[in-house]
Amino acid sequence: MKKWTLRIGAGILAIFVIAGLAYHFGLRNWCLHWGTTATEAHATLPGDDLFPVYNGEATHAITIHTSPQKIWPWLMQIGQDRGGFYSYTFLENAIGADMPKVERLVPDWKPRAVGETVWFGNPQHFEGQARMVAAVVEPERAFVMVMPNDWQKLQSGQRAQDALWSFTLQALENGQSRLIVRVRGGEPPTLRARIAGRLFWEPAHFVMEQKMLRTIRDLAERV
Repeated sequence: MKKWTLRIGAGILAIFVIAGLAYHFGLRNWCLHWGTTATEAHATLPGDDLFPVYNGEATHAITIHTSPQKIWPWLMQIGQDRGGFYSYTFLENAIGADMPKVERLVPDWKPRAVGETVWFGNPQHFEGQARMVAAVVEPERAFVMVMPNDWQKLQSGQRAQDALWSFTLQALENGQSRLIVRVRGGEPPTLRARIAGRLFWEPAHFVMEQKMLRTIRDLAERV
């Protein structure tokens, strides 16, 4: 039994290594810019000035067949303390996030305010660290979050260094919109963290975020 367990463990590890290498050498550029035009991938977006020097960046986008006004309320419901993240909830809950899945607009939830905490997991889990802070809230245009430490830096006139996550809405012709989402991250502290980021966290973020964008599109178009 022990021998079989070791073999199964080695097989799973090999699968992850192969998948990580395939991502790194073949799929990474596509995943980092999924859905974007060349212009969008390199555009300056709201919030970029808060985190001008970064180690890694991913920009994703999707066309939604409705106006920014109809999409904005769904962005304001993002968070474990509200409607969840419109992604693979069962995966989020598998690690103890206690993520809700609310696929309707809740009028009692007011728009986020600058400085407000957005929870990414149950506050009683993950040592209360699974959270970001709303740094930019421009109705029907931009919603930007940073890490709590970065929020403190911004208040003292410094720039963010840990992580930034931005959502930008751009109106198109015929009542359509583009939703452009960007994440920026700082330098990982160790080689091990850099490897884990490249081979696991980057592809995991892509999988979860593209599902998020597609769900937001479907919900906004449904209303």
